[in-house]
Amino acid sequence: MARIVECVPNFSEGRNKQIIDAIAAAASNTDGCTLLDVDPGPSTNRTVYTLVGSPEAVVEGALNMAKVAFKLIDMSKHHGEHPRFGALDVCPFIPVSPDITMDDCVMCAKQFGERLAKEINVPVYLYGFAAQEEKRKKLPTIRAGEYEKLADKLKDSEWKPDFGPSEFVPSWGATATGGRKFLIAYNVNVLGTKEQSHRIALDIREKGRGEGKPGKFKEVQAIGWWLEEANLAQVSINLTDMDQTLVHQVYEECKKQAEAINIAVCGSEIVGLVPLRALLEAAEYYIQKENLFILEEDQKIKLAVNRLGLSSMSPFKPEDRVIEYRVRQSDPKLLINHTLKDFILSVGARTSAPGGGSVAATVGALGAGLSTMVGWMTYGNRKFEALDSTMRRLLPPLHQAMNSLIPMIDADSEAFNKYMAAMRMPKETEEQQKIRAECMDTAMKNAVMVPMTVAQTVNTCWTPLKEMAVHGNINCKSDLQVGARSLELGVWGAYYNVMINLPSVEDAEFKEKAKAEAEGLLKQAQDACVEVLKIIGERA
Repeated sequence: MARIVECVPNFSEGRNKQIIDAIAAAASNTDGCTLLDVDPGPSTNRTVYTLVGSPEAVVEGALNMAKVAFKLIDMSKHHGEHPRFGALDVCPFIPVSPDITMDDCVMCAKQFGERLAKEINVPVYLYGFAAQEEKRKKLPTIRAGEYEKLADKLKDSEWKPDFGPSEFVPSWGATATGGRKFLIAYNVNVLGTKEQSHRIALDIREKGRGEGKPGKFKEVQAIGWWLEEANLAQVSINLTDMDQTLVHQVYEECKKQAEAINIAVCGSEIVGLVPLRALLEAAEYYIQKENLFILEEDQKIKLAVNRLGLSSMSPFKPEDRVIEYRVRQSDPKLLINHTLKDFILSVGARTSAPGGGSVAATVGALGAGLSTMVGWMTYGNRKFEALDSTMRRLLPPLHQAMNSLIPMIDADSEAFNKYMAAMRMPKETEEQQKIRAECMDTAMKNAVMVPMTVAQTVNTCWTPLKEMAVHGNINCKSDLQVGARSLELGVWGAYYNVMINLPSVEDAEFKEKAKAEAEGLLKQAQDACVEVLKIIGERA
């Protein structure tokens, strides 16, 4: 997967379509930058843009957007419901791909802030993980007083910008930039007044009603406002750390608070994009609460959208609003995004990857898929109603293995490509040779561990599959037989991919342990396959 950073610049213009589109075009026209979402709000007079790309590309894209906004937005004429202190009010950078760290995002923020200040001569503050002082970590603290008090604030040496002049720029104001975790901008709809929605906001947000009166949730910012175009109030919420507070927790608490003051909550909305995890955790909450049995990801998303009322303001389309889905769509190089025909043709092409490792992962995933299918063909069938509780137990591990094996298809090819990249490293000097050898050894160990993980994952299927062979729908007998052989073949292929790579590893202890583990995994799969086929064969 490419190194991907998300950038979410918030511009203080939500009503003029020409300006909104011009700023969007500046991002779209930046090489390596993909604009995922544009979310304008007329009442807030603010538009939230979401772009992704390499660290260098998103910094360049955000700068290009800011330069356009500098010519088109005049903050001296701006009014809106949302707190703000600048034309480009805030520009955070967020890690997306696993190889992007928060330090990378802090570096993006510093580069962006320094260049923005230099190129258009405006004040810039660092916040979040990029903050240089403790008091500047929280955006509301930096933005306190908003645009209207900024001229006085800039005169205070305590609030000297991190980059740019301390002089007030009336048309622009100031900009905050930083590195942060994924922020979920989330609004809960209230059929009440602005004051009532703000009352709920005070009770749920971390700072509560002031010193000594904290609110219910950590890492939650909230205010109440009136949304003129929808003729309702909202509790407008920023969830700044999903590890502390989740969307469904806040929604359920808002419902509880609203009920206590005899007003109604009628759904909610997510502004911009949302991490997949937020919706899946909401789905799991409602699954447990209502004793439901749902395994498929798309069904879990439908449940979360329904229970949270996410389509109450406009249709919530997961393919457009979930960050992982958008990033996945924007990376056509992934094998799992190919058609089956294209994947087979790529295997048959005159290239080393995808090869046997990717095919082994594919075959293993298909074996787990067939095993899962048999469970579904048994569950919910009136003829096998007595087995529903058994299928509820057997299906999850098979379904999980199937989903875990899918990314392994690409991981194997990526591991091979990283080894080849290490081989191409310079080797003119002794130091270069040493670095190259270390990188090659690390890459080869990874190339061993990917098929090892495939075999380990496949072997988690055998225990539930043996029981599925006893109880599964007999009409699916051949599917179970093909599934069992596919699982065995997946491990067999993974074993030989481990063995062919081991001689290139220098670490003798690693080689010995890996060889023993691979042999054990192969024997486990072969023995289990024989047992499963025997059970199926003996059924009438």
